[in-house]
Amino acid sequence: MKIFLYSVVLSLMCLITPVQAAEEGIAVIVNDGVITYSDIKSRLRLIMQSSGMPNTVEMRQKITPQITSMLIEEQLKLQEANDLGIEVTETQIQEGLERISEQNNIPVAQFIGMLESAGINPETLHDQIRAEIAWGTVVAKKVRPQIDVTDTDVDVELAQLKKNIGTAQYLLSEIFLHVDVPARESSVQQTAEKIYQQLKVEPHAFSAIARQFSQSAGASQGGDIGWVETGQSAEAIEDMLLKMSKGSISAPIRTVNGYHILLLRNKRALTKEALPNREEILSKIGNQRLGRRAKSYLLDLKANAFIENRV
Repeated sequence: MKIFLYSVVLSLMCLITPVQAAEEGIAVIVNDGVITYSDIKSRLRLIMQSSGMPNTVEMRQKITPQITSMLIEEQLKLQEANDLGIEVTETQIQEGLERISEQNNIPVAQFIGMLESAGINPETLHDQIRAEIAWGTVVAKKVRPQIDVTDTDVDVELAQLKKNIGTAQYLLSEIFLHVDVPARESSVQQTAEKIYQQLKVEPHAFSAIARQFSQSAGASQGGDIGWVETGQSAEAIEDMLLKMSKGSISAPIRTVNGYHILLLRNKRALTKEALPNREEILSKIGNQRLGRRAKSYLLDLKANAFIENRV
């Protein structure tokens, strides 16, 4: 079916005149959908404005591959939602816009005005919100029913936590950039390094940058991943946490899946009084499994998609 749809897209493209093609500027074909150069430029402007990153030629060049990858994933999310008969209403988009405005402590009208003053079409933000809501619905419909956390799972986690009493707990936020194929290693690394350099100048922008760039489950919450116990992270992350102090931001950390930039918001020793209850443990395990399964779902969609990237 995807091959047939791609053939249809190519047939339609043959009917486009050179002038139309220049105006459309197709940058990426994703199955039966397209991403234009205009889409990429609009998202770049939005990200620069909302994250506070400098809108320079060098910065745009460095992060364009990452932005393109994000737009490809959004296309796949929207296509999957459409295949499942999921629609996102204007009311849902408005509610999403209101949440973003609240996170930035700015009234919606003022927030939209700021975007328009910066030459950003609000529809660019609407598209981003639409993809996020659509994917959340897909995950709730297709992935969440597969997640099962048993009493034994909770017992094992609680026993491990009790063993760890006295060891360090870290309250973390993260920006995670996924390396999905080896060919993207260099561009993702460069993007991670550019983000880190920007955060050294503007550490207060961590949450805003996480919302725009991070590919972890906590991205919409400014990268918040909550309290993490010793021994729950990759070795490279554990080593970095030992060196960090409260309020510090790490340099990019390479793990098996990609690059992590960490913000250590607080640190404490795990005490008996601080142990989570069974309901909290159940929720934490469930969310972790849901996040992993949802990511795997998206990677499968990407692996099975026809993607022609001309950027």
